[in-house]
Amino acid sequence: MKRGTLRVKAILALMIAVLVGIYGGAVQASAAAAGDIPEVVEQVSASVVAIIGKPSEGEERSTNRFNLAHGTGVVVRSDGYIVTNAHVVKDMKSIVVVTSDGKSYPGKTTHFDEKSDLALVKIEATGLRAAEFADPADVKVGETVVAIGTPISFALRNSVTVGIVSGLERAVNSEYQLLQTDAAINPGNSGGALVNMQGKVVGINTMKFVDDAVDSLGFAIPVDTVQYVLDHFFTYGKVMRPYLGLELEESWEAVVGLPSEEALQVAYVDPDSPAAEAGVKQGDVLLQLGQSSVRTLVEFNELMKKYLPGQSVTLVLKSGGETVTHDVKLGEDPDGGSEWVQTSDGSYIDTDRGKTRIGDSHFGWSLKYPAGLVVAHQSEEGDSVTFADAKGEFGLHVSVEEGVSKDLSPAGLLRKLSAKTDNLVLEKRYVEQGDVPYAKMTGKTETGSYYEMRAFHKGDRIYYALLFVTKEENYKNGFKQNMYLDLLDSFRLSFDDKDESLKDISVYKEGGTTYTNDYGLSFDLPHGWSESRYLGPMAYTDEDGTMQLKVSVTSASSGDTLERWTEREEQRFADSFVETNRRIGSWHELELAGGIPARENRFSYALGDEWKSIHAVYFIKDKYKYKLELTFPKKEEGAELESLVRALTDSLSVDKDRIDTRLGFIQDENEMLNPDRTVTIRNGKYGYTVRVPETWESQDDDYGGDVSAFATYTFTGGLFEIEADDGGSFEDTVEGLEKWYKESAENDSKFRYETSDETVDGVPAKKFEIVYPKKDEPYRETVYVFANDGIVYTVTLRLSDAVRTEANVKRLSDAFQSFKLD
Repeated sequence: MKRGTLRVKAILALMIAVLVGIYGGAVQASAAAAGDIPEVVEQVSASVVAIIGKPSEGEERSTNRFNLAHGTGVVVRSDGYIVTNAHVVKDMKSIVVVTSDGKSYPGKTTHFDEKSDLALVKIEATGLRAAEFADPADVKVGETVVAIGTPISFALRNSVTVGIVSGLERAVNSEYQLLQTDAAINPGNSGGALVNMQGKVVGINTMKFVDDAVDSLGFAIPVDTVQYVLDHFFTYGKVMRPYLGLELEESWEAVVGLPSEEALQVAYVDPDSPAAEAGVKQGDVLLQLGQSSVRTLVEFNELMKKYLPGQSVTLVLKSGGETVTHDVKLGEDPDGGSEWVQTSDGSYIDTDRGKTRIGDSHFGWSLKYPAGLVVAHQSEEGDSVTFADAKGEFGLHVSVEEGVSKDLSPAGLLRKLSAKTDNLVLEKRYVEQGDVPYAKMTGKTETGSYYEMRAFHKGDRIYYALLFVTKEENYKNGFKQNMYLDLLDSFRLSFDDKDESLKDISVYKEGGTTYTNDYGLSFDLPHGWSESRYLGPMAYTDEDGTMQLKVSVTSASSGDTLERWTEREEQRFADSFVETNRRIGSWHELELAGGIPARENRFSYALGDEWKSIHAVYFIKDKYKYKLELTFPKKEEGAELESLVRALTDSLSVDKDRIDTRLGFIQDENEMLNPDRTVTIRNGKYGYTVRVPETWESQDDDYGGDVSAFATYTFTGGLFEIEADDGGSFEDTVEGLEKWYKESAENDSKFRYETSDETVDGVPAKKFEIVYPKKDEPYRETVYVFANDGIVYTVTLRLSDAVRTEANVKRLSDAFQSFKLD
């Protein structure tokens, strides 16, 4: 479909959805029923602040002046230190803190800890009222609590809701225990205070379940965890978490919340970690940490809060059926206490301050940019953008249709415009005024909304500008109608790059595209590359398909290293091809973004006269092995190819925040597969059994099945196939093959074959041996034809010369020798 061909009805539906979705939310009210609540609120409010700022540049519409993130904070020191949730200020820029008396202060994040979801924000202020913390032992289930925060909208700051402590020691997607409450906690309440009736903080609100069937279910970080993190912040500058080097796995009962008597199992031991040095092994079961038994990961993390790096802890484990004790000197968790600090960037919270016009530099258009105009949606190509009014009164849609005739007449432009709608048309005409004439159409929708659409023709493009007014009273209001038309009249087919008051929303860029997956991996590929479902998951190809990139992620086994892994990969490649048809380069060490060590090498192979190369990059990060294989014709090697490789490796990075939280252990099948291990296949309908290597790929899900007439197994450069025919004869099959081979030899002098008589499992057979040194892939093939009980069997063994290793020849021969008739 050509760009810009959306009809008015579809565009209006999109704009209505945008307006309703952004501005149609409702704020849930809550009731209070305790007589001393006003006194508590008055006591605590001065310690609660609202926080607002710009989200990171990587977020959608981050440059939109209305795209703001907000949350809540609690003053913990009178000199301007405020505790909040880490997720509130993570990557937040241009932070502004507003105190309960309405004063605003620029803020900066000074301390940050994602595991506890706590952070500190500093403002330059003195004499603030610091909150008072409750004694953790005094927090009781059923006691009344008050939540103070900034829900839904920043305009609702210092909102108050009331409830009770619904539960203690909860574990919901957190490394530590949480406090449960039924006080209403909505988006924006995060980082706010949950206080008791003495006005003391019992927790910092952190999240709420959002579900149609779930209500009054919120959570807070309990005061003991808050005090633990704050103590570390002010003492060490970060949370000093101890490090064992273990990946622990809970029992099924613990995962679903049942009481469990099963202990934690060691699923992984980091090489060279304190646990590994102490002798802890994968498969051990952790019975005690110090003097305490432990059954869940949350219990384990709570116990570890008692220790610091450098201290020793006693582990009691069950290993190999015996109970063993290890004294482990704890290291420092490399991912435990973030030293990340986001200082103020000095920019104004309104990133569009001073911008009075907006447009697209690539497509060459612009219009006025009033303060209430929001970029609500933009297509990936940038040829379509929808603006919404901050008050929800109107929408504006601009689209570009390319590839039209440069000779389009005014009548032709009107016809193009008419095809955009089947709604009621009130006016339609060609307007010859201004620098560029345009076709104009106004109308009314079935719901009573009004629209005006204009079409401008320039070169091989048509620019459509559609204004949509939601309510009839607004459209008929003379003042507002003039405002709407003034915005539409400001549309120009030009973009002045030198105009600093002009905001550019073009998504077009020279160069490549950044791809990011659920394994946290990001990398850049040149313009024109795209994902290829045909090649499998995480596969990409260039425009003409000559180059492909495949990405794989698997778990690193305990004790494995990058060097050992890459040595196995090299050996696996070497075993796949004969020496004359393979080339292996030298290993190069490199360092990726974030200091990740990596290794790269180039492997080349030829099945015929055409050589292909694979540039492979390997690295291990956080227990996962990442492999990228760029495949291309070897003749493409040169400066341009090397530039592509370097751009790819330079862009490689892993962001743990982008890793899917459900990501678990991913077995590397290459570590388990034995190329000589076989599986037995029985075909009941055609009466035979055969054993084939399990590394061969079957064309059937069940390795040939029980009734299939064809069983085909392939591997690089090889094929093993069994065809069973219960409708033909041995003589006809042999005659047909002989005729085919004879014609092939007559047509191609390189094709040669020989026939002989053999016996297969006691049954007479005809054997054909074919040699075909063709240019693209020379191969040798052996075909056996024999019959039993009215069934004719044709068994084919094919092997390319490039992979004709002793091991491959033996595997094919062994598979055929294993063939047995029932």
